[in-house]
Amino acid sequence: MQSYLDGRPTANIRLRIQDHGVVLPYGSQPDQCDYLCARDMWVFETDGTFHIFYDGAGPEGWRCCHATSSDLVNWEVRGPILELGQPGMPDSAYAGYGATFFENGKWHFFYVACEQTSPAPNRIPAMPYENLKAESNSPYGPWIKRYDLRPFKTEPGTYYEGACNPGHILKVDDEYIMFFSAATNSNGLVKRTLALARTHDLDSRWQPDAEPIVPLEEQIENAAVYYEESCATWFVFTNHVGIAEEGEFRDSIWVYWTQDINNWDPANKAVVVDGESCTWSKRSIGMAAVGRIGTKLGIIYDAPGGDSISNMRNSIGLAWIDLPLSPDNLDQFVKIGNGVSG
Repeated sequence: MQSYLDGRPTANIRLRIQDHGVVLPYGSQPDQCDYLCARDMWVFETDGTFHIFYDGAGPEGWRCCHATSSDLVNWEVRGPILELGQPGMPDSAYAGYGATFFENGKWHFFYVACEQTSPAPNRIPAMPYENLKAESNSPYGPWIKRYDLRPFKTEPGTYYEGACNPGHILKVDDEYIMFFSAATNSNGLVKRTLALARTHDLDSRWQPDAEPIVPLEEQIENAAVYYEESCATWFVFTNHVGIAEEGEFRDSIWVYWTQDINNWDPANKAVVVDGESCTWSKRSIGMAAVGRIGTKLGIIYDAPGGDSISNMRNSIGLAWIDLPLSPDNLDQFVKIGNGVSG
């Protein structure tokens, strides 16, 4: 197995999948709003319908787009749900990926924003990434931005000084817990991890934990959480950023697991989707989202296809995992040597 150029950690276990392939190609939405790219997804189910919110790169920039499905395979596109903010607003350049939470008749949507991008036409968002909120009475919208409610911000000198992207939200007892993406950027060296933020009120401030769940050196971002009752274990699927001679790129989806949501061991991890297990993208695999249908867990991911490592012209794919999940099941979690290459 090939290690990374800079010695960043690797995974030496593989979780077996069955790859389905592309289910939502870029360029599917109306008015060209994802004609350059479709990536970074959040998937949730309500009333028997799966909803996917994802970044669509269009003529104006990257905005959150919406599609629905009954089976995770066939998707009906519904257009963008967020507009870019006015100049000077924190989402003036990007209003994209985020996570929803439904409670007491209201949908809360925490989304990622920034004020700077690469040049047109790609307009790739750039750090610092901020955490904003929108609300609706329906998952179909309309979504009303709440600029007056800033969940939490990037903070100089912290592990989330470069990014505090919102992610999967759980309610545990009387506390809400958000898995968010954290990053630092020192002299062009970006390090990434996942962390927990907490609140007792979805319309109030969140408090990030003092330390992330795993070290910044793990180089992971974005979270999709699945709880397996049969073994009382939490699984967090996340995209890993690798490095090669061309530079950094999203190379695979990893999964971490624990039985205590407040304590995570970076050694408990496996590679899930990469160029070996994906049928159509052989080097670059991005974001992870999850949806369950019966005894199958769907892993929704994005990728550019072929040997590309580009951030653009990604489409959305699907892989299946057999349930129940258990790290002790050696037919599911298979040793692959001393590491997994990018």
